[in-house]
Amino acid sequence: MKSTLKLATVAGLSLAFATEAMATEWNVSLWGKRRAFTENVEKLAELVSEKTNGEFTMNISYGGLSNNRENLDGISIGAFEMAQFCAGYHRDKNPSITVLELPFLGVSSLEQEIELSMAVYQHPAVVKDLGRWNATLLMPSPLPQYNIVGTGDVPHTVEDFAGMTVRATGGIGNAMETVGAVPTSMSATEVRQAMDSGVIKAVAFAPHAHMSFGTVENANWWTTNLNPGTVNCPVVVNNDALEFLTDAEREALMSSVDEALAYYVDEYNTKTMSAWGPTLEERGITQVTFSDEELAAFKTAAAEPAAQAWIEANTARGLPAQELYDMVTGMIADSK
Repeated sequence: MKSTLKLATVAGLSLAFATEAMATEWNVSLWGKRRAFTENVEKLAELVSEKTNGEFTMNISYGGLSNNRENLDGISIGAFEMAQFCAGYHRDKNPSITVLELPFLGVSSLEQEIELSMAVYQHPAVVKDLGRWNATLLMPSPLPQYNIVGTGDVPHTVEDFAGMTVRATGGIGNAMETVGAVPTSMSATEVRQAMDSGVIKAVAFAPHAHMSFGTVENANWWTTNLNPGTVNCPVVVNNDALEFLTDAEREALMSSVDEALAYYVDEYNTKTMSAWGPTLEERGITQVTFSDEELAAFKTAAAEPAAQAWIEANTARGLPAQELYDMVTGMIADSK
């Protein structure tokens, strides 16, 4: 009897260990803190766990696994299975997707940003480009048009940006340079300290980031309609980790992307944007609105030269740059 019980106990423990061994656990590298920008990843993790009855889980780390500028490197060596990054942090590492960061593309909504991003992510040249990092682009973290908060003299015309140090990455930085600003590229987590110390006078962010990273704490002005562009921040998966998933786990992951993005958009459009106006008013921040004529002149000066420079540079890299640009601008034109 004792022997039978002992054997049964051992068998039970063996089954428990086998079940535990079958569970899949991914580490996910983000940065900062949980905010509107990360809700797509948080929702994805929730959905995947639900669909697999807790057999496929994601441990989300905010800065504990990697520096945000090194997330793509971490993915490439399998240091973690999933990560978020922004293309403008390292344009040379992911040149194909920087087409989505060109200034004044005219994207009008988060939903359109998702549609454009997913189309670009699935282009064979883009798949190959990110494949160099052993990475698969899973979904975007769509952001609205960036605008600028700053300290010091309030700009009344676009020309007033001349000589101003502005944290602006990618195509937004290129656009600001055309009006004489001095764009500085730094990660979001470095911005508040740089602003407090006077290293930069202004910051280009989406509204959620201005609130999350504290740039509104000592700002005294905000541009309501400069809208020079946005940044593209994908969520990527390590190819080996993706391949290792069972069919059921892969289905749980891929089938959750659309729902996670829909949740993200709803959260951003309701919670974040409803809080933004009151945040500006509570702090007495001057809201600067530029004339249509000034914006048209800014776009003329920045958009076409930036697009042509991007096409030439990336054609030289061996990318079908004109094709990617035409695809993006064609989709935007068709939506109008």
